[in-house]
Amino acid sequence: MATKKKARDDDTSNKVVARNRKARHDYLIEDTVEAGLVLMGTEVKSLRMGRASLVDGFASEQNGELWLEGVHIPEYVQGTWTNHAARRKRKLLMHRHEIDKLIRKSQEAGHTLIPLELYFKDGRVKVEIALAKGKKQYDKRETLRRRTDEREAERAMQVRLKRGG
Repeated sequence: MATKKKARDDDTSNKVVARNRKARHDYLIEDTVEAGLVLMGTEVKSLRMGRASLVDGFASEQNGELWLEGVHIPEYVQGTWTNHAARRKRKLLMHRHEIDKLIRKSQEAGHTLIPLELYFKDGRVKVEIALAKGKKQYDKRETLRRRTDEREAERAMQVRLKRGG
């Protein structure tokens, strides 16, 4: 009996629902923390269907707690009148010392808290929150240029190795 439960848990273990790929382009990531989320049942069902968007998401502090805002979890298709609002604020679940540390660091100039990834871990929804600093336009261009140069160098090495071998 326990093996069936374990097999079911493995299906949802560390299943990524949404990634904020643009965040690594727009921000310099300084620190990351895993946090739980307070969700309604229809939100969890919608996430199990693989539907969410972290693009406009950010975390803010209110009364000593962290709240995730701007994350879009669409309404559950088979939901009834108990369905959730798609862009409602959701409470982040973290230890007090982690919350205090993130609040303190995010109040520095140019820093913000953004979600990087939304995923299931052992059947529970987790979000990876990053302490980030916004990049300037020239920093973004520099990053793209460096990535392109590395890709071209790697490609040239592969061509060279194929000819030599």
